[in-house]
Amino acid sequence: MGKIVVSENVTLDGIIQDPAGDEGFKLGGWVGRLSDRPAVAKTALDDAIGSEAMLLGRRTYEWLAARWPSRTGVLADKLNGQPKYVVSATLEHPAWNNSTVLGGDVVSGDIAVPGSFQLVRTLIQQDLVDELRLKIFPVVLGAGERLFGATSDMKPLRLIGSQTLDDGVAYLTYERA
Repeated sequence: MGKIVVSENVTLDGIIQDPAGDEGFKLGGWVGRLSDRPAVAKTALDDAIGSEAMLLGRRTYEWLAARWPSRTGVLADKLNGQPKYVVSATLEHPAWNNSTVLGGDVVSGDIAVPGSFQLVRTLIQQDLVDELRLKIFPVVLGAGERLFGATSDMKPLRLIGSQTLDDGVAYLTYERA
């Protein structure tokens, strides 16, 4: 099976809720426009191009499926064309092309997990995340859903890459230790 790679936008204090500002969270929109941050946008493109499939929770799937099918360009072509696996107990008929509500297909390349913080927490708890890529935005919100919830035991990670992107965004890559 392929490597599960989690890629998240997170604030300095660990908040991942509503980075784009579309969900109605009063502190949402803290990522800003990616077109104003070309190095940050490039990491999203590189993550997508480097993956063979996406693994998504239902809410993130529905958010992406409402936006990407009508878009064009390299990133849109990749996201629209690659297999998408959705973990959901309620979604029965996914409309976005190449989408499957999880069954048993196996993928040999990297599997990208963008967003989907509830799914990410479960994957981390079960020690299923092979690589964690965090884009840490230099803002403190003080409230909101955090990336990491309670776990049953320690989850040691090893830093394998770091760089500074636009406007002081830190891009950190970790693997399980």
